[in-house]
Amino acid sequence: MTDCGCEKARRDLEEYLRNEVCHTEHSEIREHLEHCQSCKDEALVAKTLTEVVARACKETAPAELRDQVFARLRAVQAAH
Repeated sequence: MTDCGCEKARRDLEEYLRNEVCHTEHSEIREHLEHCQSCKDEALVAKTLTEVVARACKETAPAELRDQVFARLRAVQAAH
């Protein structure tokens, strides 16, 4: 077993969760997470947080709020 270690697993966790590490690193981090409960827990928190933020970004703001934001942006642009 090649254990990449907690420091590397945690440093590269975000990239790992987004599948942005090479295949070898992905395998090493996955294997580490299978054997290290602390890093596994951290990965679960990071994954859950990412999913919650992604869901929140899909929601549409109420029309009144959008109108207020756009009006404020136009006012700031006009002032410059």
